[in-house]
Amino acid sequence: MKIEFIATVSVVTPDPPQSHRLLIETLGLPLDGPGDYLYSHEIAGSKHFGVWPLWEAAQACFGTDSWPSELTVPQISLEFEVSGADAVRAAAEELESAGYRLLHPVREEPWGQTIARVLSAEGSIVGISYIPSMHE
Repeated sequence: MKIEFIATVSVVTPDPPQSHRLLIETLGLPLDGPGDYLYSHEIAGSKHFGVWPLWEAAQACFGTDSWPSELTVPQISLEFEVSGADAVRAAAEELESAGYRLLHPVREEPWGQTIARVLSAEGSIVGISYIPSMHE
């Protein structure tokens, strides 16, 4: 697979208010958004930085509000961008051939992102992604 760039970095938090306090009030990061998921496209060196509530990560990966107890609880999500939706599908096949278990099948999100995710040994959610707006 050919990774083009890091698309997103998100802190995965079990306690959004505490994370918001540190990142917004103390560090002064320009994070905003609906609900508990806050993000910015305005932090130098990052195309998208987010604060992802753990329950939303569980929803995105498993369709449930709770992270499965048999899996390491993630603390970060990294999404690596490839050239297109077909490249995401090929990357997912390559990951599975290498012995990695996808957290969910390749899918297109309502905002147009095509993504496949795995959980790394250290507990990071690692996504292979194609976000059309990042290529325009």
